[in-house]
Amino acid sequence: GWLEAVTQQMGYHPQYLDSFLKMQHYLMHMDGPLPFDCRHYIAIMAAARHQCRYLVNLHVLQFLRAGGDPQWLRGLDFISPKLRNLSEINKILAHRPWLITKEHIEKLLKISEWSWSLAELVHAVVLLAHCHALASFVFGCGCEQDEGLGVRGSLKPLSSGNQCFCEATTGNGCSQELLHINRKRSLDSCMELDSLRECMQRIQMETEGREEMRLLQQDREEGEGQGAEVGVQEGTEYHSDLSAGLSPLTDSDGEVTSATNLACYMQDPDFGYQDFAQHDEDQTRVFRVQDYSWEDHGFSLVNRLYSDIGHLLDEKFRMVDGLQSSAMAKRQGCEPSVFKRGIWNYIHCMFGIRYDDYDYAEVNHLLERMLKVYIKTVTCYPEKTNSEMFDRFWKQFQHSEKVHVNLLILEARMQAELLYALQAITQYMI
Repeated sequence: GWLEAVTQQMGYHPQYLDSFLKMQHYLMHMDGPLPFDCRHYIAIMAAARHQCRYLVNLHVLQFLRAGGDPQWLRGLDFISPKLRNLSEINKILAHRPWLITKEHIEKLLKISEWSWSLAELVHAVVLLAHCHALASFVFGCGCEQDEGLGVRGSLKPLSSGNQCFCEATTGNGCSQELLHINRKRSLDSCMELDSLRECMQRIQMETEGREEMRLLQQDREEGEGQGAEVGVQEGTEYHSDLSAGLSPLTDSDGEVTSATNLACYMQDPDFGYQDFAQHDEDQTRVFRVQDYSWEDHGFSLVNRLYSDIGHLLDEKFRMVDGLQSSAMAKRQGCEPSVFKRGIWNYIHCMFGIRYDDYDYAEVNHLLERMLKVYIKTVTCYPEKTNSEMFDRFWKQFQHSEKVHVNLLILEARMQAELLYALQAITQYMI
């Protein structure tokens, strides 16, 4: 129930939902290398990178329920150095995973009082990738704005317009009592569902996204008749920035609307996604799946260091690949497998991952321009997504089909982050 809005959206595809919940439960609540409170704090750090209050608020409650120190909710300056050292890899994986190297891994594993074990680090990496990708799904399906009562239910706002629940735990809001919570006491007895909802932040839908929509409309008009956005040149794929010029969300007075109260969980909050592929970039940076793949390399490594999680992740990847999409593909004039692979490879392309056996020119025939804009926004900077984009861009798609595309985004993004992180760990071990 604690991921109510997410599970209601995923419920359009119950077989996938079952595999998602099994993996989520194992990752957060079953035996593993990391303590339970640390798992939820890592999730807070990951969700904060995309300003996802929905996930931050939920994991704050779970963190306290697991006996976490309320002082840690004041930010990175108040947590253990070992967890704080994870901030760099969190930042890189969230926005530019191709930058991660074996040196980042070595820095975390070096012998010191605050060093990580390989098993702990693999657990943490899976957590980070999971929460980054889940933030994309949350924004992509409107869960950040709507808690999911019915299909598009309203979320009760906090009494203070921009307050995040985590502020209440630091004395900046209405509740000092959480600072004195008995760590062994369950929050179930004092936090009923209604009060949990009251702890969530509703983003003001009336003023979000105006500038994005204006720029996207202008971009569409200027781009008609132009060439492909994704192609292959000199051995490396590239794409134009389909959402170039996107600015931060602005309110009616032109002021930037940002989750400034989540900055305490971030190192270098201005660090964000940048296009990977440019013509003049070093071609050696391209990640070739033929050299390191999930099936042949990542699965065995993660499963060896964090028992059984590889099987659960693999089941989830296979489940999303097996979802039926005949109607959706028919509208695009292609076979379901071709349509899904086009979306998957387009997402991996934006993170510099290349399939040598794929013709990237197909993407332009399979995915209309506005769909590509949506996919790139949800994948690379989900915090700029809003429900207007969800409702407007794919009018010919049913709601379940839109959820299906968001599931593809979730899994493709998560696998991309895992591939880079696990490859770096492999290189360190070698």
